Amino acid sequence: MRTVLVTGTGGAGRTTVAAATALAFARAGGRTLLLSADPLGELLGTEPGTLGAEAGPVPAGGTAPGTASGAGHGPTEVAPGLWAARTDSGEHFRSELLALQERAATLLDLLGARKLTDEELTELPGSDRSALLQALYRAIGGGWDALVVDLPPLDDALPLLALPEQLRRYLRRLLPRERQAARALRPMMAQLAGVPMPAQWLYETAARRDAELAAVQALIEDRATTVRLVAEPGPAAARALRTARTGLALYGLRVDTLVANRTLPPDATGPWLATLAAQQRKCLEEWYEEWGPGTAVREAGHLGRDPEGRDDLVRLDRDLGGSAGDGPGVVPGAGTEPAPAVTPGLADPPWRTEDRLAEDNLLLWCLPLPGAVKSELSLVRRDDELLLTVGRFRRVVPLTSALRRCTVTGAALTDGELRVRFAPDPALWPRPH
Repeated sequence: MRTVLVTGTGGAGRTTVAAATALAFARAGGRTLLLSADPLGELLGTEPGTLGAEAGPVPAGGTAPGTASGAGHGPTEVAPGLWAARTDSGEHFRSELLALQERAATLLDLLGARKLTDEELTELPGSDRSALLQALYRAIGGGWDALVVDLPPLDDALPLLALPEQLRRYLRRLLPRERQAARALRPMMAQLAGVPMPAQWLYETAARRDAELAAVQALIEDRATTVRLVAEPGPAAARALRTARTGLALYGLRVDTLVANRTLPPDATGPWLATLAAQQRKCLEEWYEEWGPGTAVREAGHLGRDPEGRDDLVRLDRDLGGSAGDGPGVVPGAGTEPAPAVTPGLADPPWRTEDRLAEDNLLLWCLPLPGAVKSELSLVRRDDELLLTVGRFRRVVPLTSALRRCTVTGAALTDGELRVRFAPDPALWPRPH
């Protein structure tokens, strides 16, 4: 499944680009799902409130659940080959909390707690992230050719995309599998300890959540998944993208296209417009230099108004060079054009290890970090992990078997690449026979 994760600076037109991308995929012949938390009625030419709130599968016949019965029962077909669903964080929060309350009923009764009802629940901050992750999980088994996700702005999108890996690590630490294996001994241990042991449903819930998070993490890290950035050229957007580029590299997220949205024509007249156009051209020149050649930079001209309807989405796709910046054949099996040769499966991690044992008795762990600043870089070795912090981004990296038997002897940030030196520990390193 081809997956495009659309994010960018706030107010730059992320939802519009996501809708244009999804419509282009559908027009190319692939069954496409568009996920968004924002209203899509005006963009897609549908009535407000008609989009489903789930991202479940499409049956073989091609009719999505909820298409005939209205919103709230599944994705809604909004154009030939294109379905759309709106993530409802409030409904997700209420259903999840009520389900948890039901599973923990025995414990709550012991504590004398009064149960909460649906009517009195108000979603808490962060529930939108959980709702979007759940929507991604539901979309994985949907049989879609393409999935386009309208993510929140960069400041929220990058932590969201890193969340499945982080949550899985927390679950492994707090509820390790080896404890689950001893569930038969729990009643006896509870009597000996004099305190109740965690109920079986807690471990079952943790295992189920871990499986769901693993599936979403695999989707994010898949070779056929890319990030599409949207920004309106200018100094503020340039700073935001420069910072985000470091986070994207740290998390191993691959950017296929940078959409420079709402660009003004170079020959704009009038002092104000001419100055703004010149500022945009200067920013664009920097983007072409910084992001190329690995990332396509596409320009979308300013319409002079807000986009509305499918005709504007088709025009935007045309500005971006077809299929919303991807070119023809981007959807596997769609249309008559050949799809790119993308082998399904996890992409390689963003880091690599260089073997310098023969020359310097070292292993070099290397990670490209474009835009990283040495003063904002922190590196800590803890047990079998590297705790890496770059500015406001952090990632915990598990070490390979060889690196676990080494000690860290130093690190350097050179030409946008972090290089960590590992020396074999004589007490742990295999001795030659």
